[in-house]
Amino acid sequence: MNEHTNKQFHSDLEATRSLFLQMGGIVESMVRSATEALQSGDMSLVDQVREREKEINRLEVEIDERITNLIARNQPTAIDLRMLLSISKMLTDMERCGDEAERIAKMARRLHEGTAGYEPVVELRHMSSSVAGMINDVLDAFARQDAVHAAQIVRSDKEVDREWKGSLRHIITYMIEDPRTISHSIDLIFIARALERIGDHAKNMAERVIYMVRGDDVRHTGVKNTERTARGEPLPEPESEDKA
Repeated sequence: MNEHTNKQFHSDLEATRSLFLQMGGIVESMVRSATEALQSGDMSLVDQVREREKEINRLEVEIDERITNLIARNQPTAIDLRMLLSISKMLTDMERCGDEAERIAKMARRLHEGTAGYEPVVELRHMSSSVAGMINDVLDAFARQDAVHAAQIVRSDKEVDREWKGSLRHIITYMIEDPRTISHSIDLIFIARALERIGDHAKNMAERVIYMVRGDDVRHTGVKNTERTARGEPLPEPESEDKA
């Protein structure tokens, strides 16, 4: 009986894990499609993103219910419990990535339907590629339980932050040079901000992968210490305040 229960638990756990990976794949495609709509003006992509967002919401509820039931019925311990808790936390970040992708798609529609002479900002293409790649890498690190890869994703968020600041400077310059662009330049700032937030959510998920694999909370340790933790290295001793 115990063996049957154990097999059923791990079967249900794997199904939950697979559903989360499926959800992540949909979110990654939403980010890419939303930015493609921004670049190309293809409004069918906007409609696709908005439909996928409904699927993301459905998956969030289903996965959340599965996690609650698995914990309540089986009282898992060690790595299994850490996996379920990590998926639960990552679930929120992934759903918010989907929300940001839908926001980008909506603004892409407004820009292309309401503004003549719209010019996409180059940095936004780079940011979109970066954050979509971060989501892909998080899913890979999660699937392979690779804490070192997850630590690299945490570091890559620094580059996204730099791209966000560069985009902001570019857009502000654009507004100053031609005040007629102010309205849609503000939309571009919101799009850049949405991409930056997706990067933040991907970073959060990468930190949860490290917790899942190693059992260490690295949310506030800094990038270098996060990488040391992911590699299983001891953290340096804090410097003594007594210099004498």
